[in-house]
Amino acid sequence: MRNTIEKALLKQKKEAQRKANSSESGTPEESIPEQSKLDEIENYSALIDHEVSRQNSLPEFQIDLERLSQKGHISVNGERKQINEEYREIKRKLLANAFGSLAKTLHNPNIIMVSSSRPSEGKTFTATNLALSIASEQDKTVLLVDADVLKPNVLNTLGLEKRKGLMEYLTGEVDDISQVLYPTNIDKLKIIPAGRSHHLSTEMLASQKMHETVDEFANRYPDRIVIFDTPPLIGINESAILANFAGQAVVVVEEGKAKLNDVKMSVERLNPDMAIGFVVNKSVHNDTDGSGYYGYYYSERKD
Repeated sequence: MRNTIEKALLKQKKEAQRKANSSESGTPEESIPEQSKLDEIENYSALIDHEVSRQNSLPEFQIDLERLSQKGHISVNGERKQINEEYREIKRKLLANAFGSLAKTLHNPNIIMVSSSRPSEGKTFTATNLALSIASEQDKTVLLVDADVLKPNVLNTLGLEKRKGLMEYLTGEVDDISQVLYPTNIDKLKIIPAGRSHHLSTEMLASQKMHETVDEFANRYPDRIVIFDTPPLIGINESAILANFAGQAVVVVEEGKAKLNDVKMSVERLNPDMAIGFVVNKSVHNDTDGSGYYGYYYSERKD
């Protein structure tokens, strides 16, 4: 990761500078090797900057915001919708956990995993709406990671084309995570797709490389929220692994379908030190004109 490389380069540069300065009292020849080392470090640093600049020129994901709004997602174009207000309420609690007093008691409080007990309860819909809502904050950025490497759905939900992603990085097909961290036409939103499926996905997600990557996500940018869309919690090993990385979990529960026992089993598979919230999805209410809308509710649980 660039941050790690920068620290190593800075340390080497300071040491070389110190030795070069101490050599000034000796013969001119004695200072030549240290000066050469300084030049070498400067050149390598410039090469890193060039490489990062090249990687940052990745093609932008173009999200059709009007299409999303028509399909029931929140609107980011200023239109006032009930769902916008509901997700504002949810994200306020998540942001308070991530940056407020509770943050000191959580590991990686700005890493939020979104999951459900069983498939098809609306977790990806929830994860994408949370990302869109947080991206509208004035002083926050958001990274949306599709970590459902078994059945990825983030790109499909957002109407985007498939690209290389997390699994290509973990398998070494791409060298740096920045090569699969794509900008979008929403200034404060970036996306890492799941990438191609792999028979060792569980082992890849449990690897030291993944640990270091999540640590980089959590600590490099103090204003960033990272949302992981993860597989369902029951019967999927990958979700239990990802739960160890996150400081917060949002469990999506479909009203009228989810069983209480499933919800209890889901919570048992999460880290008890997390801040755990529940979003009740597909809860239909009647409004003044007799039509229905989906309701989303968040209630925090912290052991």
